[in-house]
Amino acid sequence: MSEASPRGTYLVIAEALRTEIEEGEGIETLPSEADMMRSHGVGRNTIRRALKVLEADGLVESAPGIGWRVARGEDRRSLAERMTDVIAEDSLSVGDTYPSEARLCERFGASRTAVRRVLAQMEGNGLLVTVHGKGRTVCALPTPTVRP
Repeated sequence: MSEASPRGTYLVIAEALRTEIEEGEGIETLPSEADMMRSHGVGRNTIRRALKVLEADGLVESAPGIGWRVARGEDRRSLAERMTDVIAEDSLSVGDTYPSEARLCERFGASRTAVRRVLAQMEGNGLLVTVHGKGRTVCALPTPTVRP
């Protein structure tokens, strides 16, 4: 990477990879981490952070013995979008209990770290509130988004 980004180099790389995946026809596996390190001029940790962002969004998955590949499945929405949509899909109202981390991990096949990151984002956006000893509750309904 030729110059530092105020946004975070790993996020810039994640967006570049996302664009390559979305525009590329038939891409199934990503280049090796070593190849990505060379092409982006960064270290392994930066590449791994970028891949973890894409993994949390459900776009790529780690395949032991293979490397990183494009995640299979029809649902290309990010984990954040899918978790926000739980409110409507489960007909939750303000004050209702939001599903537990364990249930969300199981439902979306995501790591606890990825689920926690999105939950924190949802709390920051004012959709959820954590009540100590009781879990998370819905405190606002998401605004509808138009999807292509």
